Amino acid sequence: MPNERDFVLHSWCVPGDWNAPTVVGGRGAKLNLEDGREILDLSSLVECSNLGHQHPKLVAALKTQADQLAFVTAAWGAKPRRALAERLLEVSGFEGGRVFFTLGGGDANENAVRIARHASKRPRGLIVTRDRSYHGASYMPMALSGDARTAHQVDAEAWGVRHVPPPYAYRCPWGSLAPDECGRRAAAAVGEAIDCEGRDRFAAVLMEVDAGSNGIVPPDSFWPELRRVTRERGVYLVADEVMSGFGRCGEWFAWQRYGAENRPDLMTLAKGLTGAVAPLGAVVMSAEVYARIEHEMFYGGLTYCGHPLSCAAGVAAIDAYREERLVERSRRLGAQMFAELQNLAARHAVIGDVRGGKGLFAVVELVADRATRAPIAPWPAQPESMKGLLAAARDEGVSFGSRGNLLILAPPLVIAEAELAAALGLLDRLLTRFFPATLERAS
Repeated sequence: MPNERDFVLHSWCVPGDWNAPTVVGGRGAKLNLEDGREILDLSSLVECSNLGHQHPKLVAALKTQADQLAFVTAAWGAKPRRALAERLLEVSGFEGGRVFFTLGGGDANENAVRIARHASKRPRGLIVTRDRSYHGASYMPMALSGDARTAHQVDAEAWGVRHVPPPYAYRCPWGSLAPDECGRRAAAAVGEAIDCEGRDRFAAVLMEVDAGSNGIVPPDSFWPELRRVTRERGVYLVADEVMSGFGRCGEWFAWQRYGAENRPDLMTLAKGLTGAVAPLGAVVMSAEVYARIEHEMFYGGLTYCGHPLSCAAGVAAIDAYREERLVERSRRLGAQMFAELQNLAARHAVIGDVRGGKGLFAVVELVADRATRAPIAPWPAQPESMKGLLAAARDEGVSFGSRGNLLILAPPLVIAEAELAAALGLLDRLLTRFFPATLERAS
């Protein structure tokens, strides 16, 4: 039988090595494969399918909208586009602001930077981002990212980007500091970077608030201090909520955990925005930012931005989050999942750190030695033992997310409690199988 590899160039892989089963359907937290197997999805397909697979409200919304209006450009109005923007401004607390629609998360981040430069009247204003971050895979988003996989492909400084150390409390760049102090130091590094080159040269700071593919969950001290640092310097703060938004971290958006006084100036969205049934991204901007660009031409946007089908899916997604109380559910189940992962850490010496727990997102960092915190492989390489664990899990019907020496758990917010418990039980058994040293034997 022909392999899809014979016809398609796949992303984020060695093309000639690509080999994956074909998905033919899904329901809730499960995917159905062509060979008849069923796979429990513990990653939400890279933190996209927050509402699970084939959510009936989303499918129905697409069908209804296709019958009414399949496509119109942003040069014309479209009812689902307006309805989605209204809902986003409401749930985000950006009253009086505006929404700029994009195709996905990467171009949302690029356009957020462009809007920040436009509003600050600094068309080439510098941007601060951090190491070990991910903001997309086209050239500008790669420059914004502090990602070891793509850093060699782009000159970040040529794009006006300055990177600072991350708020990585487990491996604090400033030494063995307490988590909150590490968070404050990371925020201070942003201020120092701005002060070093001059405040009048910078347009924005772009940071992931919580969940991200590089496995860093900042201490609670980080975001409020970052908000203070940027506000004092008159530099816009952009929250990348592409992965952390729509209930993933126990709130509609992760920054809301810190109160309205710590609201960013702009926020980028994608993934959970439509429950991943259609491609869509967005930049949400404050009323203050919008007021500075309202009467000036903005040369931005692509043909399919704000596509009616995608916006209809977004409206249905927000209604589903609300009606099914999935943000609250994520907070409750996330606490349960985090507690069980901490129990695993108490038994398995290979677990160096467990972080997250504010919603259905958690990172499990595996180490060769707990005392030294030496990883089981240099970042971002993935050791064979981890590959073996992931393959064995799939053989038993569960797909876990991972990066390097990290297991990333981000199940759909609709996952059944019994399904989540079974997956964590499987993880316990596989950790014993592939990393047999218990904490007792290691001590």
